[in-house]
Amino acid sequence: MDALTKLIASIAPSWAASRVAGQARLAEAQRYYEAVKITAQRPRRGGPQAADAVMDASKGNMREFARHLDENHDLAIGCLNDLVTNVVGVGAGIEPMVLRGPNREPAEELNRQLDDLWAEFWANPEMTGELSGSDVERLVCRTWLRDGELFVQHVIAARAPYASRVPYGLELLESDFLPYDLTRPADRVVHGVQKDGWGRPIGYWFNKVHPGAMTFSAQATEVLWKPAEAISHLKFVRRLHQTRGVSIFHGVLTRLDDLKDYEESERIAARVAAAMTAFIKRDIGLSSDAAVAGDDGLVTGRSFSMEPGLVFDGLLPGEDVGTIDSKRPNLNLEAFRNGQLRAVAAGTGTRFSAIARDYNGTYSAQRQELVEGVAHYRMLFAYLRNKFYLPIWRRFVDASRLAGLLRVPAGVDMQSLYRPEIRPPNMPWIDPARELKAFEMAVQNGFKSRHQVIRDMGSDPATVDKQLEADPLDIRPSPETTPAVAPTAAATQSDVQDEAA
Repeated sequence: MDALTKLIASIAPSWAASRVAGQARLAEAQRYYEAVKITAQRPRRGGPQAADAVMDASKGNMREFARHLDENHDLAIGCLNDLVTNVVGVGAGIEPMVLRGPNREPAEELNRQLDDLWAEFWANPEMTGELSGSDVERLVCRTWLRDGELFVQHVIAARAPYASRVPYGLELLESDFLPYDLTRPADRVVHGVQKDGWGRPIGYWFNKVHPGAMTFSAQATEVLWKPAEAISHLKFVRRLHQTRGVSIFHGVLTRLDDLKDYEESERIAARVAAAMTAFIKRDIGLSSDAAVAGDDGLVTGRSFSMEPGLVFDGLLPGEDVGTIDSKRPNLNLEAFRNGQLRAVAAGTGTRFSAIARDYNGTYSAQRQELVEGVAHYRMLFAYLRNKFYLPIWRRFVDASRLAGLLRVPAGVDMQSLYRPEIRPPNMPWIDPARELKAFEMAVQNGFKSRHQVIRDMGSDPATVDKQLEADPLDIRPSPETTPAVAPTAAATQSDVQDEAA
C-alpha cells in the first residue's frame, strides 16, 4: 500500500502538468476568426459545396432573372450596353501578321490575301445568314455576360449553305440547348457536359430544339452528342472546376430588382402628388348652417371647381381648405440612387458615370475612372480573344487552305499564320489634345512606335501609311525638325491651372 501511495504521489505532478498542457492545447484549437462566429445576429452563411453543386441549386433561374432585367430594366440594359460597347464595340480589329524568311519580315502579299478573305468571310459568318460579323460579336458578348455562357458550333461540311467562298460557318447556341438536369456520374456527365478523368470536356449533349421555342414538342427532347473539338464553350466563371457559367449580374440581381421597384414607387407617388387634391377641414361646433350640415355632422350637397387664378370665397364658419401633400418627388432620391448605382458598377465592372449618365467631375477623376474601367474591359476582351476569336481564325485559315483559296509559299513561319493581331476597341479620349500630346512624346522618346500608336487608336498602320502617301497635303513632321523635349515647368503649371479650372 505504501508503495502504491508513493507511485501515485510521484506521477501526480506530471499528470497534472500534462492535463494543464492539454487544456491549453484545446483552448488554442478552439480559437477562430471572429468573423465566422455564429450568433443570432450573424448566422452562418455559405457552405462547403463545390462550384457545380452551387450551380445545380440555381440551375437556369439566375439566367432567366438576368434576361428579365435585360428586357425590362433600363439600368440593367445600360450596364450591358456599356460592357458590350467597351469590350467589342463595333468589332475587334483583326490584322494578319504572317512572317517569312530568317529575318522574319512581313509576308505582305500573303497578309493581303488573308485580309481580303477574312473581310469576305466575316461579312456574313453565321449559318442563318441574318447576322454580320460585328453583329455576331456584339450578341456573343452580350449573351456571354448576361446568361453566363453560350456555345459556338464550328460548321465545316461540304454542302452547308455558306455565305462566302470559305467553307466554314458558325452556329450560335444559347445555354438553354444544354440541359442542366442531364447529369450522369457514371459517365462523367455534369449538367450536359461529358468530361474525361482530368475534367477536360470531351463532348456536349445538346437538345435538338430550344426548350422554350414555339416549335418545341415532346419528340424534340432527344439530345445529340457533339464532340468538344467542334464546340467553343464561352463561360463566365467565378470558381475553379465550374462546368457552367454564371451571369455577370449574379451579385447585383436583387439590388437592381429592388431599385427598379423603388423607382417605380417613387414615380407613382410623384404622380399622386401632381394630381393635386383639396379637402374641407370643418369644426362642427362653430357651424350654424343646419341646411348644409346634417344631423350626423357631415357636410353634404356642396362641390367646388378649381381653375387658375381662382379666389375661393365659399367657406362656412369653422371651415378651412387643406391639400394632400405626399412630399414627392423625394429630394434624396438622386443621392440614394447614385449610391446604389455605384454599388452596381462595382459588382459588374462597369463605370458609374456611364450607367448613371453623370459626367460631373474633374479631368483627373474622369481619367481615373476610365483607366480602371478599361482595365476590366481589356480583361474580358482577353478571354474572348483566346476562346472566341483565335479558334475561329485558325479554323478559317485551315478551311481557306483546304478549299484552295489560300496558298502558303515556302519559307513562311507557320505559327505566325495562326497568330494574327487581335485588337480591342480603342480607349475613348476625355481630352483629345492631351492624349495626342502624350502619344507624340512617347514616339519621340522611343517608348512607342508610330504603328503601335495607330493600332492603339484602332486603325491599320499599313492602310494609314498608304493613305498618307497618296495624300498630296502630307503634313507629317520629320524627326529632324521635331526634337524630343520634355514638358517644361511652365507647361506643367498650365496643366495644373487647367485642372483647377
